[in-house]
Amino acid sequence: MRSHFPALTHPAAGLGLFALAILAAPWLVGAAGGNYWVRTLDFALLYMMLALGLNIIVGYAGLLDLGFIAFYAVGAYVAALLTSPHLTTAIPAIAALFPDGLASPLWLTLGCAAILAALCGIILGAPTLRLRGDYLAIVTLGFGEIIRILMRNLDRPVNLTNGPKGIAAIAPVEVFGIDLSRTHTWFGLNIPSVYLYYYLFAFVTLLIVMACYRIQDSRIGRAWQAIREDEDAARAMGIRTHRLKLLAFATGAVFGGTGGVLFASFQGFISPESFTFNESISVLAMVVLGGMGHISGVILGCVLISALPEILRSSVGPLQEQLLGQIWVDPEVIRQLFFGLALMLVMLYRPGGLWPTPQRSTT
Repeated sequence: MRSHFPALTHPAAGLGLFALAILAAPWLVGAAGGNYWVRTLDFALLYMMLALGLNIIVGYAGLLDLGFIAFYAVGAYVAALLTSPHLTTAIPAIAALFPDGLASPLWLTLGCAAILAALCGIILGAPTLRLRGDYLAIVTLGFGEIIRILMRNLDRPVNLTNGPKGIAAIAPVEVFGIDLSRTHTWFGLNIPSVYLYYYLFAFVTLLIVMACYRIQDSRIGRAWQAIREDEDAARAMGIRTHRLKLLAFATGAVFGGTGGVLFASFQGFISPESFTFNESISVLAMVVLGGMGHISGVILGCVLISALPEILRSSVGPLQEQLLGQIWVDPEVIRQLFFGLALMLVMLYRPGGLWPTPQRSTT
């Protein structure tokens, strides 16, 4: 049966509509709810970068990582140290070498963060990836807490991280000389900072999605899936499981470190409290809720877990005032209650996630 709109069935038309939706999203969201919701959209894109990185570890290779937020923290602190005046203020030797400050460009900061995050993934994985299941989960949880505690205490004897006070005055992103922290006017149209960051985050997220699709269909991606299904059988088939699991940790860490750089530049301030265990659990929930190993499902999980709690946070209070005359229950409590209940229902009735990986025919 032919479509009444044959142009819409063409792949180019589908890509065009998708691109149009990406371009129009902040304007539609901003018109409906203001810049607060555009900022929520920005954070949803940051979480997509993290969740896609964790999906490589958990969804592709089948390794349970409860400390993935540590790689996010590494990237954020690399950005803070390379683009803020903290190091030149705290360490006179660095001030003497760089009297005008570090002010590293974005590409250099991203490169350093990616390399350091990958090294952290290798350091974590090298001695521990022979463990499986719950034991590996406990080790990765400990790694995440170690990184957070290090960031909290590396303010003495040399002040590297400024301890619990955090690092401020992180330089915003500049793309082709355009400062994304300011509102710009082009062709009579005012474009706020949150809109500009949205387009940057969307571009980086699309690059990560493309990389994930290429990895998924590659020889390495299929080897990871074999390890996920049965590690012993994969080893018997000649797959070097330990080396490939290390590669999974390093690859996922690169995406996490990239997200950390953009987060630090977007916020302008970071502290150890931004990288708690709860953040790791939230990212893991996005992967599990959407569908482990399925890129589209992971993106869906990010959108739902990022946006729906904010919708509940903003609507539950006014709803109580209209129905009951006052707020009887803290909206945050109700938000967490609905969030937990939704996760329980999904795990009971959709254990593969809301959008699981399509099962390929074996015929």
